[in-house]
Order: sequence, then structure tokens, then C-alpha cells
Amino acid sequence: MTQDVLVARLADRLAATPRDRAVRVLVDGHPSSRPDLLADALVEPLRTAGRPVARIRAHDFLRAASLRLEHGREDPDALLGWLDVGTLNREVLTAVGPGGAGRYLPSLRDPVTDRSTRAALLEAPAGVVVLVDGAFLLGRGLDADLTVHLALRDGTLARRTPPAEVWTLPAYARYARETRPEQVADVVVRVDDARRPALVVGRDGPRSVP
Repeated sequence: MTQDVLVARLADRLAATPRDRAVRVLVDGHPSSRPDLLADALVEPLRTAGRPVARIRAHDFLRAASLRLEHGREDPDALLGWLDVGTLNREVLTAVGPGGAGRYLPSLRDPVTDRSTRAALLEAPAGVVVLVDGAFLLGRGLDADLTVHLALRDGTLARRTPPAEVWTLPAYARYARETRPEQVADVVVRVDDARRPALVVGRDGPRSVP
């Protein structure tokens, strides 16, 4: 299918959920699969359908550099732990979910300067759709109602990884082996050809992801 058709299908699925509760969506994938672009593309169709949207980027919730770079800048095992999962869950996903405070933190730390963004808490409107994009999001205990994984074959992944980032490939291999994102995601989209994404797996309606 085309990217437009993929976006329309996902947006329709999300817009059809009950309007009195939040829907928390994880868009997971290697940076070259551009999960950020897919999440961005969903914003306008959802707003047009009458759903408020909170757009969250996982790279704004990284752990402090002193922690994530403790073993150097090119440790693939450490890369899997760069995300501050606890804060992202507590301050965003759990906060807008059932029994949550109803307010969320849009960002935690600038990934470049490593300084706090000092962002203020925002009120979560009724029926908000929270769109979070990033890598290594599945199998981390994040509270989500719908998970989307953008899948790449090993060869495609290797070709798209810049030479300076080849050290990250073992981390993605471990993620694929241990988390099995193509088996655990609610929706799997194969994006080896970015112009023609292929919908591999789809389930009826969002579900809670443990």
C-alpha cells in the first residue's frame, strides 16, 4: 500500500476508539524506518476526526548522559537502556491512562545538550491520542493501547545504517532476538521499500500491552 493508505487506516482505527478515554500509541522502529514521520503523519487526520493529540518523542526521554554513556559512547548493550522507561511511563503513558493524574510531561531532557527541558505538565484532554515514536519501545513494560512496529530485513538495516553507527547493529539484533517485535506488536509494517509499506499484521482494536 502507499504511505497515505497506511496513515489513513491507522488513523481510522484510532479515531474509532471511545472518545472518553485516552489511547496510547507506540510507533517503534530503527531510525532509518522513520517512525517519527509516521507518528507525525497521524496527527492531522486524528485532529480532523475530532481527536486531540499529544505528540511525544522518545529521544526527549533519554537517561542522563552520565548514566547512558557510563560504558562509553559505542556500547550496543548500553544502547538498549538509553531510554528512561520509568519516567516516560510515569509522566506520560500511565499519567493519561485509567486512574492517572490526567496531566503529562511533553519532554524531559534535551538529547543534544543533556539538560532538562524544564517543560511544564500539560492537561490531557478527554480522548487524547498519545503518539510516541522511537526505537526499542516494545517489551519494556510501557503502558500502551496500540503498538506499531516498522520492520526491516537484516540486509536493509545494514545498508541503511551509516558507517558511524554500525556499532548499533548488535543492539538491534539483540532486540529482534529477545523482544521479537514482529510477534508482539499489534501492527507490523514492513518498510524495506519506504515508498510501498506492507501491512503484515493487524488486530481488531487496541489492546493493553503488558
